[in-house]
Amino acid sequence: MKVSILEQSVSVEGKPQSVTIKDSINLAKKAEKLGYKRFWVSEHHNHPTIIGTAPEILMAAIACNTSSIRIGSAGIMLPHYSPLKVAEQFRVLEAIAPNRIDLGLGRAPGSDGRTALALNPNSRSDSEHFPSHVRDLIAWVSNEKLIEGHPFRHLIAQPISDTIPEIWMLGTSNYGAQLAAYLGIPYCFAHFITDGQGLQEALSIYRSEFRPSEKFSKPLVNVCMWALTANTNEEAKYLFASRAAWKIGRNYGQLGSITDPDNALSIINDNGWTEQYQNMYQNSLVGDANITKNKISNLVEENNIDEIAILTWCHNENHRIKSYEIFANAFELSEKREPEKSTI
Repeated sequence: MKVSILEQSVSVEGKPQSVTIKDSINLAKKAEKLGYKRFWVSEHHNHPTIIGTAPEILMAAIACNTSSIRIGSAGIMLPHYSPLKVAEQFRVLEAIAPNRIDLGLGRAPGSDGRTALALNPNSRSDSEHFPSHVRDLIAWVSNEKLIEGHPFRHLIAQPISDTIPEIWMLGTSNYGAQLAAYLGIPYCFAHFITDGQGLQEALSIYRSEFRPSEKFSKPLVNVCMWALTANTNEEAKYLFASRAAWKIGRNYGQLGSITDPDNALSIINDNGWTEQYQNMYQNSLVGDANITKNKISNLVEENNIDEIAILTWCHNENHRIKSYEIFANAFELSEKREPEKSTI
């Protein structure tokens, strides 16, 4: 099983947001040394917590600071953009880091409705045309012509090169699973958004309806999950308080930077959220190395998952890096690392 990282560039109390972006780049460099297969970055807009707004730019910076790890978007929210422009951006990324670029696509806005309209006044109608826009994007980014009769059939997304990005469909619903199956491309389910709800049905649809393509003869499944580990269960639960307080507060309309564990525990206690915190911890992928590895391995085995991507938030960056180090050791990533084909 291949293990990767999803990075959201999360705002942290007391830390300038510019430092958060630099931390994302540094984490990618660390992930490469640890043996993670992919490093994916997300896209959100006008979000007080998740400040990664331009994955294609962050990917370029990461590409110039790494040499072997695959770098991807998780994802590009296509209804905000022209498929041709996205294809051009990823053709440039492919020129910078050949055979290392993943183009993950999504249909969700990654924002509120007003922000989506500010990004693209036609976002609602473009969302309805998502399947055809994905089809066009795949053709352009793969150096292929669009379908016969298309008004933009002879346009070319440059720069041209001998390699192409690997295209993924991201989602939490049957819609994305069906589209990925129809197009014959890999599918990533965002377990961290739904806490696993809908996972089995989406994967069943994807696998049963998958149509082999030139690049993929069989389904390829990645599941992205929120997980945190530490040296002990007690420490992991303590660090998890930052995420738990944020997540419970979000349910009450409270969004902002994540706070330190001590303050998070105070917020949880003062608001009477202790039971919710305990239940969240019990149902989470949080604990020491053995606990978290077993929980993840069981999830992988039960759902026949090919790859996983781990998302971790911590108030302290050193604790977050330590969690990824423990995961890398638990899954023996350095020993299983396959050499990549090329670099800049």
